[in-house]
Amino acid sequence: MKIASASLILALATLPAHASSCSWSAAMEEDEGGSVMTASVCGGAKADAHLMLTCFAKPVLSYDLGPSSPQLDPGISADFTFKADGKSETRTLQLEAMYNYFTTELPDAKDPLLALLRGKGEVTVSADKYGEAAFPLKGSGPAIGKVLAQCGKGSGGDAD
Repeated sequence: MKIASASLILALATLPAHASSCSWSAAMEEDEGGSVMTASVCGGAKADAHLMLTCFAKPVLSYDLGPSSPQLDPGISADFTFKADGKSETRTLQLEAMYNYFTTELPDAKDPLLALLRGKGEVTVSADKYGEAAFPLKGSGPAIGKVLAQCGKGSGGDAD
């Protein structure tokens, strides 16, 4: 998970600070173990929150609350609800304290949360303590598909 997390922070660092339009994109990003395909989107009221997806042996979803979020306590987790097109999925995300964002490893490419993220319109992500942010789903299907095609092939990850 640390290798995946390192690649996610590298992906975040390459996102535009003031994106005028947020839509999903996928690109190869450098990781300490090599390059990894990363899908990402910005959102929220100020477009400073981000969702990111990478995959080594399994897909890893990351949610960055944005630079205006407070520094969070190490070791915490929170239940986040993802809602889109009349459907919802709730997941417990663990804080990656070094980078101040939440992550979860998904069991496989057929996970219902990935199906929800590949929908149309927008997805809202909410948690009682952290509020709500909305992300467009425009371009999510192709971007997520590119990442999932790399599952098990990523450098630096193991294929267990």
